[in-house]
Amino acid sequence: MLSRRGWVVLIAALLSASLTGRLGLWQLDRAAQKVSLQAALDAQSQQPALSNAELAGADQVHRRVALRGTWVADRTVWLDNRPMDGRVGFFVVTPLLLSGRDDTVLVQRGWAPRHVAERNRLPPLATPAGEVEVIGRLAASPSRLYELGEGSTGAIRQNLDPAAFGAEAGLKLLPLTVVQTDASADDGLLRHWPAPELGLHKHYGYAFQWFALCALILVLYVWFQLVRPRLRKQQP
Repeated sequence: MLSRRGWVVLIAALLSASLTGRLGLWQLDRAAQKVSLQAALDAQSQQPALSNAELAGADQVHRRVALRGTWVADRTVWLDNRPMDGRVGFFVVTPLLLSGRDDTVLVQRGWAPRHVAERNRLPPLATPAGEVEVIGRLAASPSRLYELGEGSTGAIRQNLDPAAFGAEAGLKLLPLTVVQTDASADDGLLRHWPAPELGLHKHYGYAFQWFALCALILVLYVWFQLVRPRLRKQQP
């Protein structure tokens, strides 16, 4: 017969095990949702490349594109502290004025190294004049880094908010960006972009931790409340 303290310990153990088990199942459910979403994104990325006329909005993220337009070179932004291939440098972002349209799209053109001694010294960048073709995939805004205070202005920035930048530059920007993937572009930039990833393995890792904690709670209860008292009784 359990004492009052025994019932309290049992109820606490069962509630804790139930909670951690539910959290593990919730993480598995989140992982299943990410699997479905990743499959949808993979299927979307295999569709034919969008042209200027087909470019619409944010619901086309991860679609391939083949766009024609003119670089707005004087509005190029260098996003600082962006790594690629183990080195820190800049992501180069230049607006592209779309041919046959009055709007513009931000293009994450590639990566350039940062000068070791002079942080504000920009490397040379070849930006062709006239109409160009840009091959890539659609993405959301450039990744954001932690930044103290208000966002900076000028050529070198920590982050870039497309809406604010469009108002600042007087450009009609689409609510998405293009990650340029065309390796034949002769501008000296690296384009070893990581594949889009939704953090699927993170959810599996969290699920394992919750299930392990659930198992630990049950094992500790069995040991301290059942096994250990019996062993003590058996001792002479």
